[in-house]
Amino acid sequence: MEAGPRDREQQRQAQDDVPRLSPDGPDEDQDGPPEMTPDEVEVELRPQRRLRIWQLAPIVGLAALGSLMFAFPLAFGSGDGGAVVAMLGLLISGCAAGWGMMAARRVGHTWPGMPAQGSGERPNWRVLALYAAVSCGLVALAIWRVARLR
Repeated sequence: MEAGPRDREQQRQAQDDVPRLSPDGPDEDQDGPPEMTPDEVEVELRPQRRLRIWQLAPIVGLAALGSLMFAFPLAFGSGDGGAVVAMLGLLISGCAAGWGMMAARRVGHTWPGMPAQGSGERPNWRVLALYAAVSCGLVALAIWRVARLR
């Protein structure tokens, strides 16, 4: 921006060339709503929904606690109660994962391959089958590993 006197008359002419907006949007012509020019941009007025740190901190804390409770008895074989502590850690980790997925879903995030919430699309059955198979496989491996502690 240049420092110096401004040409007020030129600014008034430029303002007079711009079409005026009514309180509820642009005025309609005889042909219907006016067409947008390439210079006009639609802007979303609502703030972007994001997960905040106060939402993520307890989820991450529970996930870390649960994973450590699951991993230490498996790694160091801490006696008779190791299987119970490992299963409790697995349960806490699963709860933290579910809590995190629900929080992410609430702000609009989706799993890869899944439709956005409220889009009206149906999820692909192949993607659902893949997610179910991977989840069941991981749970089976975790339970099998804990069962071997005894």
